Amino acid sequence: MNGNLQQIRQTRVLSRKELARQSNVDESTIYRAEHGQTKLRPSTVRKLAQALDVPPNQLISKQGRLVL
Repeated sequence: MNGNLQQIRQTRVLSRKELARQSNVDESTIYRAEHGQTKLRPSTVRKLAQALDVPPNQLISKQGRLVL
């Protein structure tokens, strides 16, 4: 499942560019994560979670895999 990041971002009414600025994560990385094209490092997950004001585990599946 790779729609969790995009869904949360859209719920917060943030563009990828805004999330990139707030999280200090490259916009292209966010795009690739939303489309299941990249695996994110734990530090990147934490940055995105902080910017989205959600716990990092909300971006991780119950099996411990990233759902971004």
